[in-house]
Amino acid sequence: MNLVETIVVFVAIPAAIYFLFGALTLRSKNGGTPRYRPGQPWDYAPLWWTANPEGVGHHAQAAPAAENTPAVKGGARGNW
Repeated sequence: MNLVETIVVFVAIPAAIYFLFGALTLRSKNGGTPRYRPGQPWDYAPLWWTANPEGVGHHAQAAPAAENTPAVKGGARGNW
């Protein structure tokens, strides 16, 4: 390999790759889509998200009436 080939392989190609990734990360991602910023008014209806599509109350109704503790428990393993 001569000097020009060495420079192309070890300098120009890595520089082009870095430039490509840099240009991709600096471009506008949403094309000017408005975003919510803290402190702005929220004009949308509230949304309650739960992993249980039937809702949290589904399991709580299955608890016996005499027992005051709810049947729904949390934590990573489903109990606390």
